[in-house]
Amino acid sequence: MSAARTCARTPKTIAAESVLRRHAALDPSSPPPMLYRWFLRPLLFLLPAETAHHLAFGALRFATAIPGVTAVLRALFRPRDPALRVDALGLTFDAPVGLAAGFDKNAEGHDALLAIGFGFVEIGTVTAQAQPGNPKPRMFRLSADRGLINRLGFNNRGAEDAERRLAKRARARGIVGVNVGKTKIVTEDAAIADYEASTARLAPLADYVVVNVSSPNTPGLRDLQAVEKLRPLLAAVQRTIERTCADRRPALLVKIAPDLSDDDVDAVADLALELGLAGIVATNTTIRRDGLRTPDDVVKQIGAGGLSGAPLHDRSLAVLRRLRARVGDRLVLVSVGGIETAEQAWQRIRAGATLVQLYTGFIYGGPTLPSRIARDLLTLAKRDGFTRVSDAIGADARATPDAHPR
Repeated sequence: MSAARTCARTPKTIAAESVLRRHAALDPSSPPPMLYRWFLRPLLFLLPAETAHHLAFGALRFATAIPGVTAVLRALFRPRDPALRVDALGLTFDAPVGLAAGFDKNAEGHDALLAIGFGFVEIGTVTAQAQPGNPKPRMFRLSADRGLINRLGFNNRGAEDAERRLAKRARARGIVGVNVGKTKIVTEDAAIADYEASTARLAPLADYVVVNVSSPNTPGLRDLQAVEKLRPLLAAVQRTIERTCADRRPALLVKIAPDLSDDDVDAVADLALELGLAGIVATNTTIRRDGLRTPDDVVKQIGAGGLSGAPLHDRSLAVLRRLRARVGDRLVLVSVGGIETAEQAWQRIRAGATLVQLYTGFIYGGPTLPSRIARDLLTLAKRDGFTRVSDAIGADARATPDAHPR
């Protein structure tokens, strides 16, 4: 949970800090670290994308298991400036820059990820039952486009395993959200019960909960975005949270696809308001392939899957702007898709995002990207005349007439 715990800085920690700060590759005030850009990333990119992910994430978890390392990383990278803080979802975020679901599927390394500068981490997608996901290979880089195609298929160890891991960090620092999805073998008729089962286990341990109905890699899942199917699902998850979270009810959000029509985006926004949801996460990956630099034959050879990264930027921003025009500040909007720089994150905030999330940009930008974006957001806020980053939420939307009146 998000209860803070004081982390004392011992002489050893302070000494280690000094050494690390002298190393440009780990200095959050440096430009994109040369060690990662010119050495580590090229080596990792020699490996299959999923293998490289497991290797890099495993190395981070291994390093932070060494006594003192997590404390040093926090001292170096954790956002501290009060001007970065955002109050949303009944929580106080140290920074508005988080890690999207899909990176830490099994709640294995969220504390390590928080230590390197993320303001929050969203684990999952977690399903009620453990499942292996789709056959490999199932993750592919589009380096020319700074993108990824994945058809992982919600591979995870299930809600019971995630519950056990989350329970161990009940009093740890940092905000951790939980993203829940449908088990592949579960039929649509049984989908509500499946979501209820995972929510019942995980909501009491989550700072917020996201219902994922927008991955293109689980057959039939996106059909649940239709309002007539989404309404009973979200209402059931709400009741489960109310039943299982007596002390503190985590906020409930829904994650939508970028491939929805504008009318369907409006319909989901209206439903979220009707049901009293806390917010919307926009957007998931896209099934579209237009405008890519990667040769068509390579893209066709890769086949099906969700595309993320830079190619998603424009559509994700357009969905955010439409949502803001529709709901104003009545919902928390979490923007994800194609964010690689502080300027892009700042654009999303000014367009109406309370929070932003990284995924593919983190893979291409390296481990210091979240802290660099947070630092540069302060510069951008000052440049534009805002005392705090949160003061700029929706600033551009406030300056333009409502394009989509209700």
